[in-house]
Amino acid sequence: MTTALVNIGQLVTVRPGSVWEVDVRQDTSLTVQNGRVSAVGAGTSGAQKTIDAEGGVVLPGFIDAHTHLVFGGNRCHELAWRCEGKSYQEIARLGGGIQCTVRDTRAASEETLLLAGIQHLTWGLRRGTTTWESKSGYGLDLENELKLLFTIHRLERTLMEATGDRATRRVFPTFLGLHAIGPEHTGDRSGYIEFMLEEVLPMVARAELATSVDAFIENGYFGHDDARRLASKAREHGLALRLHVDQLTDAGGAALAAELGAVTADHLEQTGPNGIQALAKSGTIPVLLPGSVLGLGLNKYPDARSMIEHGLPVVLATDFNPGSSPTPSLPFVMALAVRQMRMTPEECLAAVTTNAARSLGLEDRGRLVKGQLADFSVWPISDWREVMTWFDGPTPNSVWMSGVQVSGTLG
Repeated sequence: MTTALVNIGQLVTVRPGSVWEVDVRQDTSLTVQNGRVSAVGAGTSGAQKTIDAEGGVVLPGFIDAHTHLVFGGNRCHELAWRCEGKSYQEIARLGGGIQCTVRDTRAASEETLLLAGIQHLTWGLRRGTTTWESKSGYGLDLENELKLLFTIHRLERTLMEATGDRATRRVFPTFLGLHAIGPEHTGDRSGYIEFMLEEVLPMVARAELATSVDAFIENGYFGHDDARRLASKAREHGLALRLHVDQLTDAGGAALAAELGAVTADHLEQTGPNGIQALAKSGTIPVLLPGSVLGLGLNKYPDARSMIEHGLPVVLATDFNPGSSPTPSLPFVMALAVRQMRMTPEECLAAVTTNAARSLGLEDRGRLVKGQLADFSVWPISDWREVMTWFDGPTPNSVWMSGVQVSGTLG
């Protein structure tokens, strides 16, 4: 079936062959056939269905390259501690933080987790996101890490059923076994790492439950030697490496990620010039998470301007989770990046589309050009930059995946 979206006020996409330049087409149309873009601005006379965009803005589907979509419970009780000025580390010592969510996740059934995951995914979808990376890391034992990864795969199947496109992956699972020490291994850090790397990770790989592995490299959590062991096991099992680094301290995490050939180095709030230079010399992509800075009540954001000036393809992601970054909204993250990280609107759009696609090894999405997946959103605004001008402002009239409307009122 051929569908034509007409009366588009602005159709905006990152220009092919460019990292940051955007192409804005005024008063145009978009034609979709077999789940892909077949034409932009060409004739629509052969379309079997025509939809009026009502003069709105059409953007490529956003790609959220760092999330924690599936978990049990919430951490609203921690708000009082945050109001008292308690730090991330102090809240953890009081029984909050990651371990709180681990307890709630372990207590939840797979069905409960699936319903929660669908709700979280829907929140992002209604704000224009059409592809996600999603981590485990709230189980911290064999049974519950597998439960989380199985649930992420069920989320994937839910989206496939909604679009009818069973050939396109929408949720990319990452095994985050080294997120914190599981409670059964309190006082036995080396035993926990051995268990995760030698027993759990091989089982995850054999069952093809993850495309990547990750670790939280930070004082009090996991160190450089742990990351090196994880990188070695990931290579052995054919899994990509991602790393949480330099979030709370500059412990050389960016340089470590570059050394280990990580696909992405995520967070980077504390990364200094040496770390940025190391990333620039490697193929490691920076994934920046300003929502977590705001969520923790901190004020040091990643040095995106320096990274961009060094030629790095910066990615923005939500870090959606119940504690440090409880936002599913990439428009909100872009609004933060413009104000707190001095990124331009063009840089922000690339950071949640083409650069994010690159960080997940995807070449079939992120732009609205012929041959790409017909993933897009239609916004009731007159200028595409309004998406990141407003805080918690407009939401799309409709969101489309593989040419199928999955959210909204148009059509």
